[in-house]
Amino acid sequence: MASSGYLQVVAAVLAVQIACYGAADAEQETGTVIPAESRPCVDCHAFEFMQRALQDLKKTAFNLDARTETLVLRAERRALCDCMPTNSLR
Repeated sequence: MASSGYLQVVAAVLAVQIACYGAADAEQETGTVIPAESRPCVDCHAFEFMQRALQDLKKTAFNLDARTETLVLRAERRALCDCMPTNSLR
């Protein structure tokens, strides 16, 4: 009789362990699985980041180009004004 009580306890413990293992396994899966269709890929994020960086670089290059052109024109005008007498500019 003691042996059947022992078997029942072992069976109950095994059932509890299996139930706990299944619940723990299910908790891990539900928190980490996201369908691929609903999330953008890492490459897409990298591409968008690089696209924005390229646009910023283009703006900066344009601004530098415009600023350089303005400075060159000023320098040429100064050089021209230094060479010519003041009364001939009017």
